[in-house]
Amino acid sequence: MQRILSTYRYVNQPLTSAIVSEIARAGAASIEIFCSPAHLNYRSLNAVKELGEMLGESHLELHALHSPTERNMEAGRESGVPISISDTERVRRIDAVDEVKRAIEVAERIPFRYLVQHMGHGRQAADPRKLDAAFNSLEHLAIFAKERGVIIALENTPDELGSPESLQQFIKQTHLHDLKLCFDIGHAHIEQGVQSGFETMRDRVVTTHIHDNHGEKDEHLLPYDGGIDWDAALNMLARAPQDLPLVLELKEQASSGASGASGIPRLEQIREVFDKLEKRFEDTRADSARA
Repeated sequence: MQRILSTYRYVNQPLTSAIVSEIARAGAASIEIFCSPAHLNYRSLNAVKELGEMLGESHLELHALHSPTERNMEAGRESGVPISISDTERVRRIDAVDEVKRAIEVAERIPFRYLVQHMGHGRQAADPRKLDAAFNSLEHLAIFAKERGVIIALENTPDELGSPESLQQFIKQTHLHDLKLCFDIGHAHIEQGVQSGFETMRDRVVTTHIHDNHGEKDEHLLPYDGGIDWDAALNMLARAPQDLPLVLELKEQASSGASGASGIPRLEQIREVFDKLEKRFEDTRADSARA
């Protein structure tokens, strides 16, 4: 199992060498970076160069970037001006595409495999106008990414526009077959269910987001702290058509609880969860090989 940690856990603060070192100590071999300007200034050549040095010092690989969803985010805040590639207003859509391109350009200096991309912003219906806008954006972005060795993986989100069914239908109808999918298990748990969501997406899934919730809010809890049946989920993921990276995408919690007194999952908890997931994952794969 590939041990990958998303920096979403630290999104409300600048990404520093201390944080990167902490991620390595938690047992991760690779990271996924959430592209927020206050977290990582992906437009800055100096910031990207420093990131490369930090990753090298901690012996970490860059697995993926999560495409920016908002601009002008300030440190300590998780809100800003929305960025949406499905915006029906042409000027705003072109601006969103430009911002995503700046994130993809990180690959020119630090290679990474996947750009995780939302179709829209917030809860949106699968409006044909929005789907057409997304096509105009992704037709260009898929080529731009491919030229830099990056695959765009559309993430299932808790709305109609980003549902597993909508994403699959979008790729089939547009023939943008270079697009792949990121299976977010927590989002699926909130909506149609983990098993149903994955079965709809499974032939195009290339990466994942692993976190837990209680089926109502997108809490991004440690696995086993919410309501997901992890034995069933890991059995499902281990039998996927290809070896799927498990990207732990946690979030700082508003109040203390099972994830630690400060509301932030501690290093030892992350290591323990990695160990637990890996054992179950590898046991399932071994059972499948013997069957």
